[in-house]
Amino acid sequence: MIRLLLFLLLLAAPAFAAEFTAAERAALLRHGPWPPPWSPDPSNRLSGQPAGIALGQALFFDAKLSNQGDLSCASCHQPARRWSDTERGRGEFLRNTPSLLDLRWNRWFGWDGAQDNLWSQSLRPMLSPQEMAGSLRLVAERVRQEPDLACRYRAALGEELGADDETVAINAAKALAAFQETLVSGAAPFDSFRNDLEQGRAPSLPEAAQRGAQLFFGAGQCATCHLGPGFTNREFHDIGVPYLVRPGLVDPGRHLGIRRLSQSDYTKLGRFSDDPAREAVTTRHVALLHRNWGEFRVPSLRNLVGTAPYMHSGSKASLRDAVLHYSELNEERLHVDGERLLRPLHLNDQQIDDLVAFLESLSGPAPGMPAPLPACQ
Repeated sequence: MIRLLLFLLLLAAPAFAAEFTAAERAALLRHGPWPPPWSPDPSNRLSGQPAGIALGQALFFDAKLSNQGDLSCASCHQPARRWSDTERGRGEFLRNTPSLLDLRWNRWFGWDGAQDNLWSQSLRPMLSPQEMAGSLRLVAERVRQEPDLACRYRAALGEELGADDETVAINAAKALAAFQETLVSGAAPFDSFRNDLEQGRAPSLPEAAQRGAQLFFGAGQCATCHLGPGFTNREFHDIGVPYLVRPGLVDPGRHLGIRRLSQSDYTKLGRFSDDPAREAVTTRHVALLHRNWGEFRVPSLRNLVGTAPYMHSGSKASLRDAVLHYSELNEERLHVDGERLLRPLHLNDQQIDDLVAFLESLSGPAPGMPAPLPACQ
């Protein structure tokens, strides 16, 4: 009987329990618990409001907000692909389509951070010639002319649709933002592992992923930029991905984003913000520096599975390719005026596989297609 109990205990025990150093363990524990606290966006009066969320959902799947009536937000941010895709809009578009999961915790929006709020970011693709190619008037007219949208607008805003196209379009963008804020991923295998480690329980993560965690939080120093529960410092870095797309065509990244931000009427400091205090300290004090050229936003590492390709340019087809980039990093490509955080990791094949296994453990259940909305009364 005792032998049988010992055998069953062996079966239930993890195949491997990594020996983390005190520093590695402390770094790992700082990446949770998930999800972290969240408060509605004070610059968006529809943030967290059910009627605003419902209007945003209706708009998100409406292709008639685009110039040709054939492209909706969901065309590129597909629920079945963790709210992402490989599409890049119309014509030549230089950047990879990011997932919309967990956007509510971002500080900056877009790969270059040209927006400091999600409603401004939601408006941008509707107006972009490379994406939905619409206009303020087109968006406003669609909301006015579609009875269900007009009804939801009145319910969400408590007001009639006036003649001001810009205000109607921005309110539509705020509703879109309110809907996207609801797209939160569930706990991933890593979160169970982290909680087990914190509570002193037997770790519940495959051996390869545990070894990958040791690399991530230890020798690889990946958590320098990918830190906290969201696995991102929410800022911008040059990681050696070429910004020269081809001769004569470059993507300046954050350098262009700051210039656009400074010229935008749709920031947290602008007249369309619903925050009477205008407490956007980061926006108020952002400064354009030469080193910002070629910097891009550090993305969250959550929910990587199923959202290939990777990097801001979509230049890495797989997670293994992304890890190889850091293993074989060309230091001469890094911006001479930027910070020197990165060094080539020189990983062997097993270490690459282990790091990929760890990155895969950061994907949890994701919300799929929302339930159809009841008719607006």
